[in-house]
Amino acid sequence: MNSWANAGMDLHIELPRGIGVKAALLQGLRNSIDSGVLTPGTRLPPSRSLAVDLGVSRNTVADCYTELANAGWLITRQGSGTVVAPRADADAVSNAQSPSKSPEQELPRPALSFIPGSPDVSSFPRAQWISSARRSLTSAPNDAFSATDPRGRIELRTALSSYLGRTRGVRTDPEHIVICASSGHGLTLIARVLQQTVAVDAYGLHLHRNLLAAEGIRTVPILVDEFGTCTEQLASTQAKVALLTPTHQFPLGGPLIPSRRRTALEWASDSGGIVIEDDYDGEFRYDRKPVGALQAIAPQHVVYLGTVSKTLSPAIRIGWMVLPDRLIEPVLALKGPYERWVSATEQLTLADFINSGRFDAHIRKMRTSYRRRRDQLVGTLEHRLPEVRIAGISAGLHAVIQLPPGTEGAILSAAEGLGLELVGMSTFRHPDSPSTGNDGIVVGYSTPAPSRYSDALERLCTAMESVL
Repeated sequence: MNSWANAGMDLHIELPRGIGVKAALLQGLRNSIDSGVLTPGTRLPPSRSLAVDLGVSRNTVADCYTELANAGWLITRQGSGTVVAPRADADAVSNAQSPSKSPEQELPRPALSFIPGSPDVSSFPRAQWISSARRSLTSAPNDAFSATDPRGRIELRTALSSYLGRTRGVRTDPEHIVICASSGHGLTLIARVLQQTVAVDAYGLHLHRNLLAAEGIRTVPILVDEFGTCTEQLASTQAKVALLTPTHQFPLGGPLIPSRRRTALEWASDSGGIVIEDDYDGEFRYDRKPVGALQAIAPQHVVYLGTVSKTLSPAIRIGWMVLPDRLIEPVLALKGPYERWVSATEQLTLADFINSGRFDAHIRKMRTSYRRRRDQLVGTLEHRLPEVRIAGISAGLHAVIQLPPGTEGAILSAAEGLGLELVGMSTFRHPDSPSTGNDGIVVGYSTPAPSRYSDALERLCTAMESVL
């Protein structure tokens, strides 16, 4: 039996009253097209479907379509259906309705970017991701498509438990892992639970400081140098939480040396504090095997944060927290009775991507690519600008070019004039930390597509040569 529920495409048409059915339908369609409700190229329902919806005969609808096509309102092609015809004045109407832009709004974004924090998104493994999506969704249980456990899908937590233990030395199980939308989301949840002052690096990720400030959390800076965070300063602060990047300090690039790792964990143990370990790029060490996670030494005093935003893509909104026993229930209570932030189907896809070995393969491929990029950056600077130095270890997705005092701003301006987006060290300095003349450029060498990398590097050198 035909009904509106199974008739096909939906179309809402306001029919004028007081005139015949055909006349009303003709007028209603013309009004919808003329007002822009039905835009050029919009496909209309088959005549049979629209007739069922409106409770009129199919011949009435077909006659209206034909008449409007003859008048130039519609285009009807055999086998292609009926669509709204292009209108000569469509662009004029669109332009008239668009607000005028100021010159500032029309300025183009820089053509190339070395902004840190993004992987080479052009290398996203699309075919492999689609394969994992197809396989994981085909075999997914029915409950995967209902409200999800706030911990996250058990398939992903199980896969991460094995992966993190194997590659980063993390000591955990699926019950101690809670899925979140990103490392920033995880940090926000932890801050809301703890409600404590957080010690952060004097030079660190400003986005994380901003997230903490938005939650009303005070941050206090502690010094950082080539050996990582000066954790001996933790005891003299009022902080009960420390946010660290021990594997590869952001942005200066040094690893936290063993003595300072021990100091941080002793502080946490003695004070009852918590170390938040942001392992944002721990998979990418190029000169030697990566140092294991700090969490492995003291899992009851460390919150381990991870994400796929650097390994795969920031568009895949999946991160994870590995939590001490005392924080699991408070974090889950804060998240609510079900997962509201991360798609269950994306979680299933990532679980398959990990279990199938595709994740490891992608990381190995990108590790090779990023190492070549870093080597090219170092080699080019040694040749063109031997007076500058790159700080930090051979790791990660960025490098710091140290500059003479007072030159950072001029180089940033010169790069902007060349269509290259850069960010300076001053962006990452804590506002309560004294300026130390630490001029530099933080170069996200992973950001440009491979075909544009040499061009971006040439513009970087040109900008620096114009100032130094």
